[in-house]
Formats: sequence, C-alpha cells, structure tokens
Amino acid sequence: MLNIIKVKDEQQFNETGAGIIASLLQSNPRAILGLATGSTPVGVYGKLIELYREGVVSFKQASSFNLDEYIGLDEQHPESYRRFMNEKLFNHIDILPENTHVPSGSSSDPEQAAAEYNRLLEQAGQIDLQLLGLGHNGHIGFNEPAEELTGPTHIVKLEERTRQANARYFPSIDEVPTHAITMGIGTILQAKQILLMAKGADKAEVVARALRGPITTKCPASLLQTHPNVVVVLDQDAGGLL
Repeated sequence: MLNIIKVKDEQQFNETGAGIIASLLQSNPRAILGLATGSTPVGVYGKLIELYREGVVSFKQASSFNLDEYIGLDEQHPESYRRFMNEKLFNHIDILPENTHVPSGSSSDPEQAAAEYNRLLEQAGQIDLQLLGLGHNGHIGFNEPAEELTGPTHIVKLEERTRQANARYFPSIDEVPTHAITMGIGTILQAKQILLMAKGADKAEVVARALRGPITTKCPASLLQTHPNVVVVLDQDAGGLL
C-alpha cells in the first residue's frame, strides 16, 4: 500500500520528509540511509541540519548510500553529487565521512566502479530507508524508462530530457554528462522503507502515472507500487491529479 501524504506548503513538505528520517534515526541510530540529490531534498536536508543542531537527532552511528553520480565528474566538480551531499548535508552533521558513500564518477573504469558500489551495498546489508525524488519521465535514481530495467548498480545513458532538466545546474547543455552510475531498481526495491517526495505542478502528471497508472518499465517509478512500505510526500500541486 502507498501511504500518500499531501502537504500544504514548502515548509510542511520539508518538515514531513525530515521528520520521517529523524524518527527512523531516533529508533535506530545505526540506520542505513539511501539518499538522493536534486532540488527536491535540499529543504529536507536543511531541516535535518536544524534538527541535528537542536540535539533532536544524531547521524554519528548511521551510514548512507547515494543513489547515483554523473560519470566524468570528480568529487570536487561543482555539480558532482558527492560535492552536493557534502555541501547540503554531510559537512553540517555528525555523520562520519567514511560512512558516507557515493558512486565514483571519476573512475577510469566505470563498470568496475559500479561493481564495487554493489559490493559495498551487499556488505552493508538492507537499506532501512531510501529517499527518492521523481524525474519528469518517471525515472528514480537515474533509472531511465526502458524496455527492461537493471537490478543492481549499473551504467546508464541519460535521456535527452533528463539532461535538459539538469542543464540549469551547468554553464551549458554541452557540459551536462551523458552517462551516470545509478543504483538499480532491484536495489532500490530491496529497501525496508521508501520515501518518495515530489513537488510542483510540473510533476503532477508523472506522479499520477507513477502512483495510479499501470506498472511498467516505461515509467520506472510505477514499480514502487509493488513495494510493501512506501510513503509518498506531495505538495498540493504535485498531487493535483490524484
């Protein structure tokens, strides 16, 4: 069953997402968190930093695994997801750096980097909570619509629509990477709990397809309908077609 929560504004959106994550850490300080990048979770991470500074939550015993990373960007690149996570969350909380994991986008052998990330995930065990955003084409992580989807961490060619959507973060579309390493659908669906968050009227159509449409690899997020423990947090605009 999908537990759909509609919120009234940005503040409640961020507080709800952060509250779910904080509650997990309070009950299980050693929780394994699956984390996401992009504009959707920025406010959630900001609220988690607030809760940490207020002494409400600690990340000291927790560990994290990010969904994905661009291929061709080193960790210090302004748009790498490692740098994003450091700047938006990790540098401001007490999580141990060695307990934070992001796929390597700068490896000379991306396939080997994907295999190594799979090994780390298997070694860590089941993710307790996987945070997800939602792409306009229904992608989760960087799992793009396809005839079939890959289970473990793998290399993916980014759709032009995905590159266009992310071009706002780069000087030009030409600088947006064409490939990424992403956690696979199988790994995502193995998480004990999934927290899907979406906001904005431009996400309303894909939210409806993902949550109420047919389950199909052409909309990867629709496979979340098969998971037993999914919480969906939407603002009024994103949930407008439900």
